Amino acid sequence: MQRIALVTDSAADLPPDLAAALEVTVVPLLVYFGDEEIRASDLPPEPFWERMAVPGTPLPRTSACSPADFLAAFQACFDGGAEAIICVTVGGKLSATLKSAQIAAQQLAAREIHVIDSECASMGEGLLLQVAAALRDAGEPAAVIAQRTVARAADLGFYVALETLEHLRRGGRISGRQAAIGSVLAVKPIITIKDGVVETLDRVRTRSKARERLLELITARPLDRLAILHARTADIDTFREQVLARTGLAPERISTAVIGASIGPHVGPGAYGAVCLYRPS
Repeated sequence: MQRIALVTDSAADLPPDLAAALEVTVVPLLVYFGDEEIRASDLPPEPFWERMAVPGTPLPRTSACSPADFLAAFQACFDGGAEAIICVTVGGKLSATLKSAQIAAQQLAAREIHVIDSECASMGEGLLLQVAAALRDAGEPAAVIAQRTVARAADLGFYVALETLEHLRRGGRISGRQAAIGSVLAVKPIITIKDGVVETLDRVRTRSKARERLLELITARPLDRLAILHARTADIDTFREQVLARTGLAPERISTAVIGASIGPHVGPGAYGAVCLYRPS
């Protein structure tokens, strides 16, 4: 059986225990608070959000993983005995991280490396890694795993309710006009990722209506797996219970991840929602 290593980036928000269980190597993005540079791996989610809550803290920004970081990760996998690598990255239209992974793979052109654009973010990457890990553990070769994982990316649904669109605006992920509309109307925006790009899917007046709309979106199609996301949202356990009740999924097919330092600067405090892996159409 081919020995296959899995690699991703920290924008996957992959909980450390899940990363360890799946045997995934995580390459960190960079986070900046003013002029201070921190590797996302050195700033776990809880300390990140605690820092965000301190008055006067500058709005952080992020930077893509470098080709050198991916090259080091790939080489370490091969040195550890891997014969092939499956690398799932944050969407190429959202970050230069995909390009960095591709450049690193080109520098190891004699080795088998499959770089996959998730066209998503956060646990959208994580759900695809779970697909890849299951296929790896079933003994499938890397080329088949890559093909099937790419195909499953079309079955992802990303739905997150935000307190404000301002963080996405400052991060350059949406236009100032889009953010201004949300601010003027004082609504709770719900975002999605469509064709690899962040879009405002809906705007609702209250948090309770936002939650109901999220549940409608999540259950729009039969589900295979689901990952709940939150930015230290206080009532996330209640939301999880509602998701379990609505979807009928077994608890082991629903994971929960705290949005980390790679994605957090773009969504801001209070964000919550889910990434869905629907059953193939």
